Amino acid sequence: MTNTQSQQLQSLGLAVINTELEAISALRDRIDDNFISACQYLLKCEGRIVVIGMGKSGHIGGKIAATLASTGSPAFFVHPGEASHGDLGMITDKDVVLALSNSGETSEILTILPLIKRLGVPLITMTGKTQSTLANSADAHLDVSVDKEACPLGLAPTSSTTATLVMGDALAIALLEARGFTAEDFALSHPGGNLGRRLLLHVSDIMHTGDTIPLVDQNALISDALIEMTEKGLGMTAVMDEHNKIIGIFTDGDLRRVLAQTVDVHTAQLTDFITKDCKTGQADMLAAEALELMQRHKINALLILNNEQQLVGALNMHDLLRAGVV
Repeated sequence: MTNTQSQQLQSLGLAVINTELEAISALRDRIDDNFISACQYLLKCEGRIVVIGMGKSGHIGGKIAATLASTGSPAFFVHPGEASHGDLGMITDKDVVLALSNSGETSEILTILPLIKRLGVPLITMTGKTQSTLANSADAHLDVSVDKEACPLGLAPTSSTTATLVMGDALAIALLEARGFTAEDFALSHPGGNLGRRLLLHVSDIMHTGDTIPLVDQNALISDALIEMTEKGLGMTAVMDEHNKIIGIFTDGDLRRVLAQTVDVHTAQLTDFITKDCKTGQADMLAAEALELMQRHKINALLILNNEQQLVGALNMHDLLRAGVV
């Protein structure tokens, strides 16, 4: 490929982006009373937001419905062609319909328009033609018209679908804020994602318990601690007194310091080398909180205590990695 061809491709790509940026910028003036009215209808909705659209508008509608649903506004997408063959039964009198059509004259939507009106549900529309049939039938109309498509032929929906998507995002986030939707609420609908794991997973879900907790008593030798650490594989062991209370922790780092002093691990008392003021966590704390604690104090393992300061679990950084918290 010649330099001229490369430059031409770059210029075409930039032209598309600039055209779509202009389309998005034009939306600023359309966050007006119509937008507020649409938000009010959606906030009052006692059922679900039913999004409909054909073709490329349908693809955008599916994304808008997904964004609404994941940000606290129950929503789903219905194909208007299928709606006239039975799927219209999915719409109840407690719902709100959000219809997308660049022309505002999509026949599949106009076919079911009388039935939507008969249900008496609010109709919000997004079109590129403010005087179209769909726009004039709406309880709240959002203008997503563009001066031109980014497609040089002016045919493929590009700027128009981008403008519609951005307006949908504006609706979803305005509703999110108005509902007081939180990060925890978002996580509840995304339990399989990274945010869900960070906000929903507790230490009790991933910590080692019972016989898998590495621990030795205060009379142990360093060699005893090494055996326990090797068997349990957490890179540390708790050290307990005669009342089964923690007096400290012995870690891989402590072991390295011992070996640097050429100490005889078969005769040396473990308590001479433990970290006595060790950091601990609670079983009901979020795994993300445990991670923050470990990172702040530059430690790789954590002993977990209950309210009576009894040892109930242990975890290390590998546990957090496996759980997807890191």
